[in-house]
Amino acid sequence: MQHCVKYQLKWRTILASSRRIGFISLLTIFVVSCTALPLSHMQSKNYSQRIKFLVMHYTAIDYQKSVTALVDEGGLSSHYLIPERNDPSYQDSQLKVIQLVDESSRAWHAGESYWQGREDLNDQSIGIEIVNVPVCMRDNTAVDLKKRENDPSRLCIFPDYDPKQIELLITLSKDILARNPDISPTAVIGHSDIAPTRKNDPGPRFPWYQLYQEGIGAWYDNDTLGTYWEMFNAYPPSISLMQHALGIYGYGIVETGIADSATLDTLSAFQMHFLPWSVNGKLDSQTAGVLFALIDKYFPQHIDALLTRYEEEKQPVPQTTNLGYYQVNEVYPNTDRSTREWVNDRNIFKSYANEGEIIVDNLDAQSADIYVNGEKLNIDNTLQPYQRYSYSLARRTKNGENTLRVENVLPEGNTIRVMIPFPTLKIEEAAKSQKFAKVDKLINSDIDAGFPGAVLLVLKDGKVIKRSAYGYARKFADGGQALQHPIKMQTTQLFDLASNTKMFATNFALMKLVSEVKIDVTRPINDYLPEYQGQGREGRLVRDLLTHTAGYSPQVRFFTKDNELGPQFFSQNKKQTEHLLLSRVPFEIGRKTKAIYSDTDYMLLSLLIERVTHEPLDLYVEQQIYHPLGLSNTLFNPLQKGFTKSQFAATEIMGNTRGGTVDFENVRTYVLQGEVHDEKAFHSFGGVTGHAGLFSTVNDLAVLSQTLLNGGGYAKTKVFEPAVLDEFVKPEEGNGSFGLGWRRAGHGERKWHFGPYASPYAYGHTGWTGTVTVIDPEYDLAIILLTNARHSEIVEQEDDKGPEFRGKLFETGKYGSIISLVYEAVLDNQ
Repeated sequence: MQHCVKYQLKWRTILASSRRIGFISLLTIFVVSCTALPLSHMQSKNYSQRIKFLVMHYTAIDYQKSVTALVDEGGLSSHYLIPERNDPSYQDSQLKVIQLVDESSRAWHAGESYWQGREDLNDQSIGIEIVNVPVCMRDNTAVDLKKRENDPSRLCIFPDYDPKQIELLITLSKDILARNPDISPTAVIGHSDIAPTRKNDPGPRFPWYQLYQEGIGAWYDNDTLGTYWEMFNAYPPSISLMQHALGIYGYGIVETGIADSATLDTLSAFQMHFLPWSVNGKLDSQTAGVLFALIDKYFPQHIDALLTRYEEEKQPVPQTTNLGYYQVNEVYPNTDRSTREWVNDRNIFKSYANEGEIIVDNLDAQSADIYVNGEKLNIDNTLQPYQRYSYSLARRTKNGENTLRVENVLPEGNTIRVMIPFPTLKIEEAAKSQKFAKVDKLINSDIDAGFPGAVLLVLKDGKVIKRSAYGYARKFADGGQALQHPIKMQTTQLFDLASNTKMFATNFALMKLVSEVKIDVTRPINDYLPEYQGQGREGRLVRDLLTHTAGYSPQVRFFTKDNELGPQFFSQNKKQTEHLLLSRVPFEIGRKTKAIYSDTDYMLLSLLIERVTHEPLDLYVEQQIYHPLGLSNTLFNPLQKGFTKSQFAATEIMGNTRGGTVDFENVRTYVLQGEVHDEKAFHSFGGVTGHAGLFSTVNDLAVLSQTLLNGGGYAKTKVFEPAVLDEFVKPEEGNGSFGLGWRRAGHGERKWHFGPYASPYAYGHTGWTGTVTVIDPEYDLAIILLTNARHSEIVEQEDDKGPEFRGKLFETGKYGSIISLVYEAVLDNQ
């Protein structure tokens, strides 16, 4: 019988040969030999159909090219081909289905593929090619581009399918399903389903729902979708759970817990099949709802385990926190009480000796005992309902942390609200500034030798103990000649903060948003910027940008065609620059390989802030941070907001030309005053971005520094939580000179910035234009030195070190010596 079966399997091959060479008798011999064997039939119950899947494709080329590709030797194949009307290459007057390979034979249509536990589906599937030609384009300027179907650099315009094609497809599919009962509804799939990283056919215009209505393929029930959609709106599923669920449905996806490129491609394929109106590759509640509704309908044996895991993993949608006002703002007795009795109804607040105020909003109590630093306050014997009381704490406060305790709120069950504002700055008598004589001597000596100008402010224990201006705000005219009467520097002068923008704009905004639970720095960047995809972007976290470990180079000089990445990265338009940042700028090294200080990191952080707040960065920080703190001289693009050039310390003399040696499109050649110097910020972002562009005065920066020393607030305004500040300024593991964005003194690693006396807890930043800030909570001290060091000639340095701004060769322009002398003046005179 084995020989007979062998001969029957070869029948078609022999028949073809007999027609070519006329050996009909040879065929007869084989048939006779077979039928001569005794043969009976006994059906085994242990078998299944070979065909398990029906796979839909589009050809992406016209009919004639499809025939060439699918019929001629050396190409691909499919079991069926369905042409479309109005295709000039299709000459037949009637549209018809063309069979290319017998269903019992293996067609080469699936390639490397996977579905529902089976690989290489050519052996187990029937493929139907449908003539449909999308128009696809790639942005070939992309760097290190991986040729993925769903790469952001690829744009496809998908046409509708010919209705007559679909009529024929429905009829053909019904016949195929009738002949192959093992093809389940979930096994009618697209090429993109079985190979999502390589293919996107039959595309989002394919009428899957119409086929479902004809009994072909799977679809979800709307009521079930609604149930899951509401569930996932409240508590989104994790990316790991979605990957697991996609695997249950059939997709070949690895559960990594990361929204990597394979997951993006798989979600895109799923959406093209079941959510064609919303193909974005992102996990959202609608996509999750559809997937769970499908599993509930077609794989009900898995749904309970999925939901159990979902309940175990689920995290609520973050609820934003209202920071409110004041550093203490609580109801007593505390409603959320600890079982440790002596931790209730107590608090701590920062103040300075002989300062401070306490405010009591009485709700319905008649009396209460309030203690500050163990001393009972003298308050009215009988409190009136719904009245506010204010008391001075001047006799009871001390420098640093002060204790608050509330007892005996009567009648029992009634409450009061206690509020204590944050400390504010006081101005110390000018005579005491004589202890800074060495500082004054050094800066004035530099001024006499040619250094342009500076303003220095020192605050200690809540008091401004030094505020002085030195030299000149502007010394040169447009064209480079010295002014006959240079403009004297004032303590009210506004300065271009350069990279101090990173801290006093971007970091302040981030610390506020983290405190409000609107941003989580441990989350992937593309949770907030969905288009931040490809080339490993999905694995980068927000904190990678803050610690400069995302892998970017120090900068991309978008403003000039002569940049390191080529003219395709030239942009003097904010929208174009944002596009390049989000999907084109390549990584120089791998994630967390090492810290590379990069402006690119903070450009991306500013885009993230704008996306979360739905406001431009400048509007957000000016309206939500600076104005509530009473600051009117801290802002972006000041010349567009009513300020005049005379209010600013000038920076480079000949624009961005470095003394006439640099040129690029739209380069500025005049003295820069009130315009951000940084070329990327000015030309490529319109003056507003996260790494540069902020202007301020020492007075405003003093308030912002005191806000930091206060733990997040000033007067009656709370900007961020103390715990969030702690998170941002603590040392990064493996690199004590970095916090989250903030630079740290550590243990003397940055003496050139912080000097030798700074405590290990000191933090701050520097700015290219000549600005430096130091905040040292150990000494309750802040130092702000703003200079216009770049408002100086370009000179050749000794030892062939190349050209440099003359101002950067002075001690005042190098920061460390000034900071060191300030510490000596403060610490030696305590």
